[in-house]
Amino acid sequence: MTDVVLTRAELAARRGAMSGTVGVVMTMGALHSGHEALLRAARERADQVIATIFVNPLQFGPTEDFDRYPRTLDDDVEICRRAGVDLVFAPAQVEVYPYGQPAVRVDPGLLGEDLEGGSRPGFFEGVLTVVMKLFQLVRPDLAFFGEKDYQQLTLIRRMVRDLDVPVEVVGVPTVREPDGLALSSRNRYLSAAEREAALLLSAALREGAAAAEAGLPGEAVIAAGRRLLDDESSGVRLDYLALADPDLEPGPVSGPARLLVAAWVGSTRLIDNLAIELNPQSLPS
Repeated sequence: MTDVVLTRAELAARRGAMSGTVGVVMTMGALHSGHEALLRAARERADQVIATIFVNPLQFGPTEDFDRYPRTLDDDVEICRRAGVDLVFAPAQVEVYPYGQPAVRVDPGLLGEDLEGGSRPGFFEGVLTVVMKLFQLVRPDLAFFGEKDYQQLTLIRRMVRDLDVPVEVVGVPTVREPDGLALSSRNRYLSAAEREAALLLSAALREGAAAAEAGLPGEAVIAAGRRLLDDESSGVRLDYLALADPDLEPGPVSGPARLLVAAWVGSTRLIDNLAIELNPQSLPS
């Protein structure tokens, strides 16, 4: 049975009664099969599983979709129940930010200004701040985050490491539709034509991966992906296609790497990424 609590006091009472290993999956609701994979991964490793459902205003910019972001609590709870979640914490904004939006926030550092952070100023500050607050409220042993939001996963791992947060962060592979589209709560905004165009993101990543597998250098990997995305008639407006090492550290990339993409499809911004392997001998000197 999956119970739902709405206040931090109820959460504290329920959390205090739990024994064994506690895992958490933090979401903004509008759950889909990708979230369900996170919940099932938590169920496999933890004795008790808590899911949080909270649309965090701190991570939305002034022109972004906070007001229209889907709120589907009843459906979300049913998905949690199906995945074996023990407790859902679905707080109102006043429960998470009882003193209003916090003056003290978590600074994501230089990585927080790159890639997604470059396009969405303040986004990762909002993400890390709410994740830290939910860590304090839920007090999990394990926290599960999807690799689709790869930069977010990387920054959460850094925050946990740098601030000595006693939580193990577990990355869960991206879940895709059979045609390759990465699952996202924002996919529901896409028209049929836009959804077809959105397939170019994963296709571009696969083209880049194929170039890397053929031994081509990083510049050629990026060029292979861009060939699909630079066509003005594609319905896709590219934000970035970037190649980085697995920790998103600056500097030359060789061996294991991540290829990351963000683009607008209609009025919807989508992201995706793929692990690739660069042949070190193919890199320019």
